Amino acid sequence: MKIFAIGMNYSEHNKSLHGTLSKTNEPVIFLKADSALLKDGKPFFIPDDMGRIEYETEVVVRICRLGKTIPERFAHRYYDAVTVGIDFTARELQKKLKEQGHPWELSKSFDGAAVLGSWVDKERLLDIQRLRFHLDINGKTVQQGCTCDMLCNIDEVISYISRYFTLKTGDLLYTGCPTGCGPVRINDHLEGYIEDRKVLDFRCK
Repeated sequence: MKIFAIGMNYSEHNKSLHGTLSKTNEPVIFLKADSALLKDGKPFFIPDDMGRIEYETEVVVRICRLGKTIPERFAHRYYDAVTVGIDFTARELQKKLKEQGHPWELSKSFDGAAVLGSWVDKERLLDIQRLRFHLDINGKTVQQGCTCDMLCNIDEVISYISRYFTLKTGDLLYTGCPTGCGPVRINDHLEGYIEDRKVLDFRCK
């Protein structure tokens, strides 16, 4: 199983981090280790030696077929379910790595950094590219977005990734986060929603 993630896929998030609203010509792709995956409502243990850990709430899609060099018009056939996930980021470490021109993996791929909610069959949703989603922490909404605001939509991303990687059943795609990232603390209770459906529920330890 591969865990793909998309960086800088929402303009307002880019503006908050980088001071620009510009769209990149191609999706920004990075991978997370399979040991980063955290699911089934298990607690997230905040690392005590990595500085500030921030949540990034994202829609995640599940690949359901083997595919290589997939035309964009057929990409919708290659995923069957969606959920909400958290792309945890060690923000200070990420900034340091960027400044040094190094890859992001240490700040994005540590154990538990890819939290995954429960799946919703995409056929139960009207339009994957018009999904509203949000994250509550301790009962208060802290981050929200809509997939209609993606700079590169899901089908574009799948087609692009498949030029370089063979997609396999069970691979995951974290599609990027909107603006509103913030830190997590011990005892925080995180709940993620697609529309009004709660699909994610876990606590920080």
